[in-house]
Amino acid sequence: MPIPILMPALSPTMEEGTLAKWLVKEGDEVRSGDLIAEIETDKATMEVEAVDEGTVGKLLVAEGTEGVPVNETIAVILEEGEDASAAENVGSSTPAPKPAAQAETADQAKPVKAEAAPPKAAKSKPAGGRVFASPLAKRIAKDKGIDLSAITGSGPRGRIVKTDVEAAPKTAARAAGKAQASMSSIDARAFYEAETYDEIPLNSMRKTIARRLTQSKQEIPHYYLTIDCVLDELLKVRKHLNAEGADAGVKLSVNDFIVRAAALALKKVPEANVSFADDALLQHHHSDVGIAVALEGGLITPIIRRADEKGLAEISAEAKELAARARDKKLSPAEFEGGSFSVSNLGMFGIKNFTAVINPPQAAIMAVGAGEPRPIIVDGEVKAATVMTVTLSCDHRAIDGALGAQLLAAFKSYIEYPPSMLL
Repeated sequence: MPIPILMPALSPTMEEGTLAKWLVKEGDEVRSGDLIAEIETDKATMEVEAVDEGTVGKLLVAEGTEGVPVNETIAVILEEGEDASAAENVGSSTPAPKPAAQAETADQAKPVKAEAAPPKAAKSKPAGGRVFASPLAKRIAKDKGIDLSAITGSGPRGRIVKTDVEAAPKTAARAAGKAQASMSSIDARAFYEAETYDEIPLNSMRKTIARRLTQSKQEIPHYYLTIDCVLDELLKVRKHLNAEGADAGVKLSVNDFIVRAAALALKKVPEANVSFADDALLQHHHSDVGIAVALEGGLITPIIRRADEKGLAEISAEAKELAARARDKKLSPAEFEGGSFSVSNLGMFGIKNFTAVINPPQAAIMAVGAGEPRPIIVDGEVKAATVMTVTLSCDHRAIDGALGAQLLAAFKSYIEYPPSMLL
């Protein structure tokens, strides 16, 4: 029986991808583990492995095709004794549910394997009236004014996916006035003559950034806390450690200390190391700290897992390695999704202070400004010091003001007395 190969879900939030390149052609023999295609998401390029043996009967999606939905059939594998005509009956118009091997786990770092479609999941409504839907399905429903509670999902465990919303009957639509109100975006092209600008199409990364951060600001009640940290002791310790580790190639940055201090602060104030999950708070066991990395056309936040258990040298090496692979789009989804906290540092650009947008599912992000000479008062006397301003953005649903202040105070204590990071 012909085996369909599906567009894999390479991350929990992936709804579609780009089939960048086929590594096989029709008629090729493949075995389990052979690489068959390269798939691009908004932030990474992943290789897809075959999990069945056979002959490539038909490639249904051309190289370079964008917007291929997850679980769309992209190719057909023929088993022994089958000829090419058997592949003609396997089409790509009806997506199948996600295979069990493509479960949405946060720690799956190796290439995702494309598998044959399992039997279609039964459609059902979740108990308790709660509506389960993918982020993309929610966005499309909002734009079209569709009531998700009126739709039966075809995804795993009755989850509503993109195709369910697109196929929703007109009876699922809300009143026209509400639908129109949700379509509030203004097309800037209406204000300018066509010859006065160049139109640069959005890449998939920029589209995702626009969607996710708009959603973050609309759905997450942000509030902000700002504090100044004196860096003089940290700079002395950094200079000494870099001199001691020069022969071993150790070169610590101020950001390495910031990541370490943030991780230890989360450990010291565990109530702030949380994520909001509708009907519960998820209190994380470890401090998984993301570091914002600027890329051409966007940004990404690779995560240093268990940063609270790692020393400065290990954090430094891992941060450099993750940033390098991020710029080459070689990170796996498990390396940039999830996490419990993020650090966005613009100090190297001379920015004094700023506020950052929370990156869901995290509940806080720290914006770090430049360390600069400023006058401070010590024992009633004015002295010069190197001062860094940091601003913490918190999700008020998960972290109240006093708790955010405790977290920031713990961070400041580690930054201003670096030896405490070694205890």
